[in-house]
Amino acid sequence: MSYIKRYIVLAVLAGIACVLKFHTFGSEFDSVDKFRGAQLLAEDWNPLIADTVNEKQISVAIDNKEYTSQDTPIFMDENLNLMFPVDILTEAFRCSSHLYDKNGLLLEKRNNTVMLGLENPQISVNNELQKVASPMMEKDGQYFISIGEIAQTIGYQYEWNMEENQAAAVDTSGQASIFPESYDLRKKGRVSVIKNQEDTGTCWAFAALSALESSILPEEFCQFSPDHMTLGNSFIVDRAEGGEYTMSLAYLLSWQGPVYEEEDPFDGQMTPGLAARKHIQEVQMMEGKDYEKIKEAVFQYGGVQTSFYSALSSKTAQSEFYNREENAYCYIGTERPNHEVVIIGWDDNYPRENFSVNVEGDGAFICQNSWGEEFGEDGVFYVSYYDTNIGSHNVVYTKIEDTDNYDRIYQADLCGWVGQIGFNNPLIYGANIYTAQDQEELSAVGFYATGKNTEYSVYLVRDFKDVNALDNGILLAEGSLKNAGFYTIPVSQKEPLQSKERYGIVVKLETPGAVHPMAIEYAADESTKEVDLSDGEGYIRADGGDWERVEDTFSCNLCIKAYTKMAAAEN
Repeated sequence: MSYIKRYIVLAVLAGIACVLKFHTFGSEFDSVDKFRGAQLLAEDWNPLIADTVNEKQISVAIDNKEYTSQDTPIFMDENLNLMFPVDILTEAFRCSSHLYDKNGLLLEKRNNTVMLGLENPQISVNNELQKVASPMMEKDGQYFISIGEIAQTIGYQYEWNMEENQAAAVDTSGQASIFPESYDLRKKGRVSVIKNQEDTGTCWAFAALSALESSILPEEFCQFSPDHMTLGNSFIVDRAEGGEYTMSLAYLLSWQGPVYEEEDPFDGQMTPGLAARKHIQEVQMMEGKDYEKIKEAVFQYGGVQTSFYSALSSKTAQSEFYNREENAYCYIGTERPNHEVVIIGWDDNYPRENFSVNVEGDGAFICQNSWGEEFGEDGVFYVSYYDTNIGSHNVVYTKIEDTDNYDRIYQADLCGWVGQIGFNNPLIYGANIYTAQDQEELSAVGFYATGKNTEYSVYLVRDFKDVNALDNGILLAEGSLKNAGFYTIPVSQKEPLQSKERYGIVVKLETPGAVHPMAIEYAADESTKEVDLSDGEGYIRADGGDWERVEDTFSCNLCIKAYTKMAAAEN
């Protein structure tokens, strides 16, 4: 842009800023052609003004969380609307946001339903058509919406401060809940196909993969192989004996899978040599019986893997706790959970009379089973909110990425979160030492938060020689995590690693109320008796204490992973 043009644009911007400073958009959206002297020249001025705005850092605060154009692809279009990436709407607005057939977006929050079509200037807001100046668009394979125009449709107040290059969107509903009284993923096209585990004890694998498949719908349809998960993991478990969700997590988070069903059909024979078709990088866990969090997870991300006690042994079995006519189940007793299913919705007003036992009130979770379509309502049934065990553990897959996200994973915990370690204190330091196989760049670090509201700091120790170096690492990232789970934390700046360089990943964790806040792998029972301690070099210390080698002192491996990309070749 020439200096003359820049001067003119800045002069116009100054005048506009006087009028637009902290202007709140109403039902119609103001643009530069409202201003005297510019009406006939909007097609000339708008691109120049947008260029000037885009040359500087743009900041958008949504419910007090800031996104900047330095880290997020935010830009102003030629209608002078800020365009915001669709793929982070779920996180940013705490809403349900999903693309259908790569040309339609369904945005939901509470009872608001907004539908947008690609390049369509009309949107549907609660079944009423409205016009927008800036339709949803695609740019470089990514989708964008006009944040100012869309925010108000789901109950937000939006402000743009041109002088500061800042925007703010604030939820003005005054409601804590983000979802309606009833919700059913089947009606949204976000439920995987009904599967049949037959006479095996593999419900844990079927539930995990059905939840995973739901999490990538409707954007992508996949069917993953329970056979590979149950036969290709690092545990010693007979398929008839059953398993649990921590086994599915270990298999997925170590990139042992998932693989496609067509590659390894359900026949009791594992097909060797298959590579994972997706990389699972984040899994969140909601504390037992936190129904609000469970519903929020279903609404935002998809099916939630959970457990309950099933008094039914098969799809044809009878039980006093199951009303076959209504497909309604409720167990009240002291038995522990023995079956895993997927929560795919809920109905707060589901009649209590539908259950064969006396319950305190209405309400049920809609659950997908793995006993084929002949069971229940085409494979689905209703479990009372008052069931003793439903929702006792809950897993949702929140970051499923393509396999080109990283080139290598460094890890020593193929059995994953088997137990926990600590010093009877919420705070602990842990470090794993790895050797770079090639010239690589450290891109991210992964670890478990064993409780909610965990605060973390991640450090890199270059050219590791001994434990004295572990106290002098380079700070890579820090933050807090609301839920327990596994998290992959990208580093703010890629750190180069030389071939054969030994490097340390140090993670500081502080989990409120915990006495053993760090996840470990160790030989806890028959299923984990072959845990390999020779593949790890890990250290822990208390705040102010000395570093101790965990393989020697505690016979365990730390669950800390490193992810790298191959370094770009030099010319």
